Amino acid sequence: MEPLKNKNLDELIAEYVLRYKENYYRLAYSYVKNADDAMDIVRKSVYKAISSAGSLKNPDYIKTWLYRIVINTSLDFLRKQRKSVAFDKEALESFDFKTVDDYGYFDLQKALDSLPEEYRTIVILRYFEDLNIEEIAEILNENINTIKIQLYKSLEKLGINLSFYEEV
Repeated sequence: MEPLKNKNLDELIAEYVLRYKENYYRLAYSYVKNADDAMDIVRKSVYKAISSAGSLKNPDYIKTWLYRIVINTSLDFLRKQRKSVAFDKEALESFDFKTVDDYGYFDLQKALDSLPEEYRTIVILRYFEDLNIEEIAEILNENINTIKIQLYKSLEKLGINLSFYEEV
């Protein structure tokens, strides 16, 4: 009976991956900023999901479970990149980059990149992936109130008028 259950779960995972593949790609891309790396992350995430299907205790949470896998795979990729790219910080600082982009604050990507990782993840999941607070709390394994506070602080750091978002 167990293999049949796993087969159904594998089919369910495949269905969700096909339905939300653009969302998973966009989420991975928001972390790595590279199309090829984002595709690799999505592929690895799908492989991880299928190979660890037994760890999904409740199929009702498959959507948030898959988002969590993509986030973790993206973070793992970034950690590996940091280890493999060893720039000499002093050498980089010695270059004289006199040009300053006066319009940098208008660039949404730069603004998001300026947020701490956990805040950026919440903003991306809420406003780009259109997930509700409860789903985000489940994905990040956090308390709902913690997510609300971090979202509020994220918007504050981005300089967004918070009175407009009181009912988040």
